[in-house]
Amino acid sequence: MPDSTSIAPLPVRRSLMTEPELGAGNFLQYALEGNPHRGVPFVYAHHTDHRGHVVLRGHSLTDLAALRDRYATWYRANGVLPGDPVGVVVGEGLEPLLHFLALTALGAVPAMINDAMRPDIMLRYLDHVGVVGVVADDPTRLQFAYRDDPRNRPRFIALASEVRAHDADVDALPADYPYRHAPDDVVALIHSSGTTGTPKSTILGHRQFWDGKQPRMLRFPAEPYDRLMSLMPHTHAGGLSYFLTAVLLGLPTVVMSDWRRVVVEPVMEAFQPTMVASFPRTFVELATGELPVRGAARVHSWFNTGDSAHHGHIRRLVQLGERPAGLIRPWLVPSGAAADEPLPGSQFVDGLGSSEMGMALFGQVTTPETPRDDRCVGKAQEAVTRAAVLDENGEEVPDGTVGLLAVITPSRTPGYWNDPRLTRSFELNGYWLTGDVAHRDGEGNFYHLDRTVDVIETLDGPVYSLPVEEVLIADCAGLVQDCSVVGVPGRAGEGQRPIAVVRLQADAGDVTADDVRETANKALTDAGLATLDAVIVVRSDDDFPLGPTGKVLKRELRTRHATMFAG
Repeated sequence: MPDSTSIAPLPVRRSLMTEPELGAGNFLQYALEGNPHRGVPFVYAHHTDHRGHVVLRGHSLTDLAALRDRYATWYRANGVLPGDPVGVVVGEGLEPLLHFLALTALGAVPAMINDAMRPDIMLRYLDHVGVVGVVADDPTRLQFAYRDDPRNRPRFIALASEVRAHDADVDALPADYPYRHAPDDVVALIHSSGTTGTPKSTILGHRQFWDGKQPRMLRFPAEPYDRLMSLMPHTHAGGLSYFLTAVLLGLPTVVMSDWRRVVVEPVMEAFQPTMVASFPRTFVELATGELPVRGAARVHSWFNTGDSAHHGHIRRLVQLGERPAGLIRPWLVPSGAAADEPLPGSQFVDGLGSSEMGMALFGQVTTPETPRDDRCVGKAQEAVTRAAVLDENGEEVPDGTVGLLAVITPSRTPGYWNDPRLTRSFELNGYWLTGDVAHRDGEGNFYHLDRTVDVIETLDGPVYSLPVEEVLIADCAGLVQDCSVVGVPGRAGEGQRPIAVVRLQADAGDVTADDVRETANKALTDAGLATLDAVIVVRSDDDFPLGPTGKVLKRELRTRHATMFAG
């Protein structure tokens, strides 16, 4: 069981909030220098032994630093210099984070790549970034691909196991190691999910990626009993953000290498987390079927980011666990404020964020007592200088009017790597466009309706897919486990028509697509929303394509079903 003595003392955490040089490129160094418990294990990897038992292996701050330095000597011996972009294509878990620490300690730029990315897309992405080298668990597919185009081959393509086995005593580190970052230095490149096309390469800046996270040093739950399970993809900004927070706090954290429930639930039972952070992909599985009562017995908070979660899944998860009586919006409540008897059930913090935003900039908290409020993502968080809903000219629209969600915040990305034109396309009238369609109510709450590329343009006007999905999952719960709503072309002159690709509940029985459509359209009519022109029932995983980060590929669904109304 994790040792709570790893948590940084309150004075140390306060001092980190005002350190002018602290950032995403050197947070481990600051944790090493400030936390007196640097030798206590707190970051846990996991595996299953030959008897099927979960084994947790803890790493202290000094352990992390030793691994960082060993990896860094390998990179240095292979000619990696400050500013060099390097591709990192390794399996999820702690491993990609160690490569991040090593490369940033050299001042280099890790291009973190989810190893589930399709090889042809990966090759195009690496070429766009212009990496000087690639470290991968399986470099074979890249080596063969570069044989067809040797001019673009990086200087090295190496096995990740070679880096892990490197003898740190053979090579020396630079005299100025670890590298001292300037505020605007690039510390990582994070690819988008690819849900709207070829992944974009989002820049994370040293100071920018730390901006907005300072309040977590006091306000993120870090009581002696707290433990975090991180289910984020750790090649993604979300996974890096939670790891940064955990390291600076000394918060006991298990870094998961697999997001599927069959793997997650046994680790939950062994680790007994009080907090679980994930993309919706795992929350969907945990909320389906029999609830994970034993693994979630001590959970007080679920943290979601990336895609917004659906009420139909949230309402089941908040039945689990227990929470201190005063635990509301943990980033706004000082540590130690809740000391009353625990309440049954947990809270679900649904954060709307992205790599480009730097963190979740909107957050809605749901508890068992919270009334349903579909698609509400709450108010803008304190890291946001200004949030607004804009028209196409960059002017604010009245409350209740649908428009483009936009923010002004120091946490936003400096832009897209090697693509200033793409960067400019997301800038409007001083704001950064998040790529979302939303509206705001008179109390300052924002409602997330869709991604701009996913809006369904029908003859009767735009149909927003997320409120439709909300109704299908929450109000057709006996039939629908998960779904994705997209627009496909109608006949000539008809515009787009909304369809739903639906995963059925395991116990839904022998129902047809027409049965689901009839039930869904009644619920949609009752909710005052557009109805569906067709339902497609998922028969295999291939029918519900996911991107590298677990998001449903709506563009792929649109392509597959583009001709269903032809003729």
